Amino acid sequence: MLTPVNRAGSLPADIELRFAKAKDHGISQELEGCGEMNALCCAGCGSAYPLNDRRWKCDCGHFLDIRFRPSFDREAIRNRKPTLWRYREAIPIGDDSSIVSFDEGFTPLVSLALGRRELLLKLEQLFPTGSYKDRGASVLLSKAREMGIREIVEDSSGNAGCAVAAYAARAGIPCEILVPESASPGKLAQIAMYGAKLRTVPGSREATADAALRAAATVYYASHSWNPFFLQGTKTFAFEVWEQLGFRAPECLLIPTGNGTLLIGAYLGFRDLAECGLIPTVPRLVAVQAAACAPLLRMFREGLGEVPPIDAGETIAEGVAIARPIRGKQIVEIVRETGGEIVAVTDEDVEKTLLILGKEGLYVEPTGALGVAAFLRHGHLGDGTTVAPLTGHGLKANEKLRKIATKR
Repeated sequence: MLTPVNRAGSLPADIELRFAKAKDHGISQELEGCGEMNALCCAGCGSAYPLNDRRWKCDCGHFLDIRFRPSFDREAIRNRKPTLWRYREAIPIGDDSSIVSFDEGFTPLVSLALGRRELLLKLEQLFPTGSYKDRGASVLLSKAREMGIREIVEDSSGNAGCAVAAYAARAGIPCEILVPESASPGKLAQIAMYGAKLRTVPGSREATADAALRAAATVYYASHSWNPFFLQGTKTFAFEVWEQLGFRAPECLLIPTGNGTLLIGAYLGFRDLAECGLIPTVPRLVAVQAAACAPLLRMFREGLGEVPPIDAGETIAEGVAIARPIRGKQIVEIVRETGGEIVAVTDEDVEKTLLILGKEGLYVEPTGALGVAAFLRHGHLGDGTTVAPLTGHGLKANEKLRKIATKR
């Protein structure tokens, strides 16, 4: 049975809303990078670049992260519209006129009773393009507009491509989206309708990423996995959960994980709150993978320092079918630091979960059900307040869901 979670109306009076550098939050060294503030930082070689530098990776080839001094203005938050931009001072965009938005965000948080246990669901499938990726696209395209970027390229299994294409259209920036030939027809139609140049790439998801990297040699790479501004958007997920729980953090989050953009974003958001003294610590983060494509699970279990090569199989959870996640080491480090873990669920687990969610009136694509499936399969998960995002709308996978429904 679904029950709405009451949203808090204001911050507790005793909270001091100012930045105070955390001294004992166990902040990930992989995310700490160069240690500079208000900069693009490389954890690989320690280099730092200005935030407005039009680069998406370090000269050494490593990905970049952002060190940014956030703040949380309680009066401003209280009086602003319920969108992700209510946390304006915690998002590294300089000029308000650059913001690209559909007034997205502040998705509902509802309680789902599963036997004697309770799970809180964040309804991220209700974004304008049907997935949480709108969070990252809004901030990334806002930064692209602020920097005067004239053209972008992105690669995606579907949802990120849909989001980037939509927000690029909103910003008036031409874009090309590269997708695997196996991508959902519904997502391809969505990308095309936004006016993006759509290119399908034969072979694996990794072949699509390689093709995008070649294109990015001459065009700004608006990548949801490489570009750190995308993660500055997905971190607003954490701010909303914090506010909706009465300005406190949950004990645990179960997050579908392929490239890890929501898991890393959640970490960054809760880290911001911890650094500002608004929560005592970052909650446990559990990465949920598809059993047929789980390189991070193997990395976690075997204590490996790099993402291992795997023979990826077919899975209905196409959104997390990533055999070589660029930020894999970072994801595993975050999971370990927060006392979390990495688990996997089978396609059968996902199908059963989709039917349970359907009976509650929730229509989500297979990838979006992974967190709930993990909660049901792994009984030790979910001690204390636990949140799972429903990451994508079912309308993106109608044919798959029709087949699952007929099995019932």
